[in-house]
Amino acid sequence: MGRQCLGEAGERAAARWLEEAGWHVLARNWRCRQGELDIVALDGDVLVAVEVKVRRDAGNEPAEWAVTPRKGRRLLAALSAFLAAHPEHQERLCRVDLIAVTVDRGGRIVRWSHLLGCVSEGDGA
Repeated sequence: MGRQCLGEAGERAAARWLEEAGWHVLARNWRCRQGELDIVALDGDVLVAVEVKVRRDAGNEPAEWAVTPRKGRRLLAALSAFLAAHPEHQERLCRVDLIAVTVDRGGRIVRWSHLLGCVSEGDGA
């Protein structure tokens, strides 16, 4: 399974997990000048931009390490652009989460974690 295909499969699985948990997925792969939001969803009344990172379980750095300060700034900028494009959500509380997925050589998910609020404006990201 190639990298792009692996990433798309991880994003589909993440969207499915969120929906099964009662979230409402508003958009997938939402693009703007500032970047891309893998998933935009409502967790109750909170608007959440979800970054999905998939890694192979072969001694690579954990997927949780993938959101660098630079990437965090881009996610926040893209979330701001989403809010500007969707004024009906501008009054909502917002956050950025990370879903980290680890797969084996066959592409089967062996581990996943959901980190809530992994990026904020005040953490130097």
